[in-house]
Amino acid sequence: MADRRLLESLVRAYSPSGSERRAVRAFVAGARRLGYRTRVDAAGNGIAEHGSGRPVVLFLGHIDTVEGERPVRWRAGRLHGRGVVDAKGALAAALEAGADLPNRGTLRIVGAVREETDSAGARHLLRGPRPDFVIAGEPSGWDGVTVGYKGILRAEATFRGRRRHYSVAGGTAADRAVDWIAHARRWAMEHAGSTPFRSVTVAVIRLRDRSEGDAESATVGVDIRLPPGVPVADARAALATGDPPPRLRELSVAEPYDGGTANPVVGALLGAIREGGARPTVWRKAGTSDLNVVAAAWGIPGAAYGPGDARLDHTARESLSVAELDRSIRVLRLGFGALLGAPPADVTPRRPVGGA
Repeated sequence: MADRRLLESLVRAYSPSGSERRAVRAFVAGARRLGYRTRVDAAGNGIAEHGSGRPVVLFLGHIDTVEGERPVRWRAGRLHGRGVVDAKGALAAALEAGADLPNRGTLRIVGAVREETDSAGARHLLRGPRPDFVIAGEPSGWDGVTVGYKGILRAEATFRGRRRHYSVAGGTAADRAVDWIAHARRWAMEHAGSTPFRSVTVAVIRLRDRSEGDAESATVGVDIRLPPGVPVADARAALATGDPPPRLRELSVAEPYDGGTANPVVGALLGAIREGGARPTVWRKAGTSDLNVVAAAWGIPGAAYGPGDARLDHTARESLSVAELDRSIRVLRLGFGALLGAPPADVTPRRPVGGA
């Protein structure tokens, strides 16, 4: 049965992006108790390792959460608190699942920092050795596996101009910002697919204006989600419109990813779920994860897996049952075992794409 103390210690260490040190210490302490070799890298990621040699299986979880601390409490077999679903439950499950595996190959479990903002922790890992397989720790439900995520371009555009009487033709900086938003939405409509996962979406996340003397400016923040087949470069080109075009500041960038079902990571997890008595669900999600950052850059098979209902992510209702945590531990134990017994990947690593 799952060790409630491990999960609770991670959740009690509130860790919004950029403030993860206390949670990383809890992760390292918990991993050491389970017999892992541990360290903290230059980016602040917590790293726990078991075994040696190849193949190398990377479980890439994230230790950060969104803002908004919530009371941490047990109720009717469920732990409530910020980050228990997204995604400290997955980290706790991975640590427990890997602790008693046979010593063959290397299992590396990472509590990465800043996944919720710019994926700085995952990007730092790209500078190091490439693993053979990667599982991103994200909520899929104990009986589900996520094989694809949309890409992201989150950016701010700033429009500048000189103040004038509103009756004068030519428009204000705010007018130009509104026209730019309309252009971005039209471009998204041109890339509407058969499902939300296959469609471009544009969300305006902030809008502000400023004036000082005769100078005025308007700044728009947008979050653009990109399906497979629409690279970040296309979104950049679409946003570079206007005369003159706006000054664009990119806040978060990741290419879309769809690893499909015909890869050994997905196969190992689906087989483990079936062995647990369930019919697996395969997910393709409209969000973005660290899987987007590392899987294509390394050119390795990958998927995302973890306990919890993703609909509770970032909400005041975030909670996870011990029963689901137990099932996920069993699935990961079987999945890790299958991958550690597989031949190492024989692929050519690719350079990272994009930045944040």
